[in-house]
Amino acid sequence: MADSTSSPSTITGAQYIARALKSQGVTVVFGLVGTPVVEISDAMISEGIRFISFRHEQSASYAASAWGYLTGEPGVCLVVSGPGAVNGGGVFNSFINNWPTVFIAGSCESHLVGLGAFQELDQVALNKPYTKYSARPNDMSQIGKVVQTAFNVAVAGKPGPVYIDFPADYIKGKLNSNSAPVFPKFSVNYTSPTPQSISKAAHALLSAKSPLIVIGKGAAISRTEDQILKLVELLQCPFLPTPMGKGVVSDSNTLNVSAARSLALGSADVVLVLGARLNWILHFGKKFNPNATIIQADVDPSEINRSIDIDIPLVGHLEVTVQQLVDSVISQKPSIENYQPPAEFLSKLSAKISANTLSIQKKFESTDLPMSYYSAFNVLRKLIPDDSTFISEGANTMDIARSVFEFKHPRKRLDAGTAGTMGIGLGYAISSHIAYNPQPNPTSAPTIAVVGDSAFGFSAIDIETAVRNDLFLIFVVINNNGIYFGLDQPTFSKLNSNHSLPATALIPDLAYHDLGKSLGADGYLVTTPESLHEAFTSALKNRKTAVINCLINPGSMSKIEFSWQKV
Repeated sequence: MADSTSSPSTITGAQYIARALKSQGVTVVFGLVGTPVVEISDAMISEGIRFISFRHEQSASYAASAWGYLTGEPGVCLVVSGPGAVNGGGVFNSFINNWPTVFIAGSCESHLVGLGAFQELDQVALNKPYTKYSARPNDMSQIGKVVQTAFNVAVAGKPGPVYIDFPADYIKGKLNSNSAPVFPKFSVNYTSPTPQSISKAAHALLSAKSPLIVIGKGAAISRTEDQILKLVELLQCPFLPTPMGKGVVSDSNTLNVSAARSLALGSADVVLVLGARLNWILHFGKKFNPNATIIQADVDPSEINRSIDIDIPLVGHLEVTVQQLVDSVISQKPSIENYQPPAEFLSKLSAKISANTLSIQKKFESTDLPMSYYSAFNVLRKLIPDDSTFISEGANTMDIARSVFEFKHPRKRLDAGTAGTMGIGLGYAISSHIAYNPQPNPTSAPTIAVVGDSAFGFSAIDIETAVRNDLFLIFVVINNNGIYFGLDQPTFSKLNSNHSLPATALIPDLAYHDLGKSLGADGYLVTTPESLHEAFTSALKNRKTAVINCLINPGSMSKIEFSWQKV
């Protein structure tokens, strides 16, 4: 039952929108305002909603996208009409990552549609292919209901983005408060697999000689870490997290086989996939043991059998599914004759992990200058606090970081994700820090972003947004002078003189630290492991937004490593 607002006797459409959002539990909105949505942001602030104003819609939309992953509740992004709506790349990012996000844009006056109004664009149609719901209220009295519907759809079943369009005349118009009902907060109806499929899956896991659990980012967003840890411990089963599934079970757990991924996937006789899609990250399932029994747990039935045949599908919300699996394993375990943990399989994986770890350790210990990715990361991984949130983007920067940084807590690691989206760094970092620190906190952990120089360039101006909001963010720009690889100064100058620079080249040793300073942040230039250690330690102590410009070997014309795919 809707509750009617009582006073004043008339309210504006902007006020109605703000009240409708507040009724859905919204506390923070990200965006970039102008005509015709300034009134909405003002009304939000009057309602006690924090508005984080960005310098570009791209970063604002990525911030809202990450909020859905970090909190489990839809992130909200507000932008202007036309170009503003087009710039919101977070719509596709949320769609491909299955993150609940509500995108809102103003549009031209409803009576001017089709007449060539200022920034006129059919934004409902524009967003429809990449949203679960894209709509405009039929009239001002429908604002509250459309907002509630959007939030319900965003979290229902497979989460994802929705879009709401508000014409300028709806925003500025007035209506009687009795005609402006707000509706109860969205809710999630949890679904579960059949008891028969749960029982079959539990029996397969208990009967396996070499079981493996694959943990995806769906396990992180569904907050199933306690149940998954219980399942891992009950079975003494090795587990493999995907990049954004890291920390659901601590990377320091002895059953983590990330350092022997290929062997684990190719040798397991039963594989339980929890909230991970069998896409490019997992080689489309093609590197699984062809004789393995594959169990896939996912809220979305369309993910089942997408790339390989699934033997035991578990369709339902992961929170329910994993708990039911735990209960079934506990129930069946006493009846499994001579049940033993997979000691032989674990021993085989342990030997491979030791060999791979030794190989990486040699790269960490290199004293060559300029630094490599590994020698720079070796410094950082020893200094980053355990409770920090970590964002990485770039080509080699992100790919190598996936393998060498360890995480003990869920939802503390974000990267370009399924879409490989560049430019997410500032938006994700700002969103993460606010999500985990909604109130000023002098003891809060920093948010750390380790990003390539090209990736940093997508959104660097929003360093000012972080400074303006007094956020404790440390950006380490891994500067190799280019996309994938760069050029040293002599080679750059020679090729540039005859206009034959490769498309991947950027100006060598660009002063990103000075850019940070110009935007109000602390800035550091580092060229050695020792200077990186000193700068990062100083940034931790100062508790401000900081940009560390870390110069590494350009790696001229070298191939992308894709180390995540190789181990």
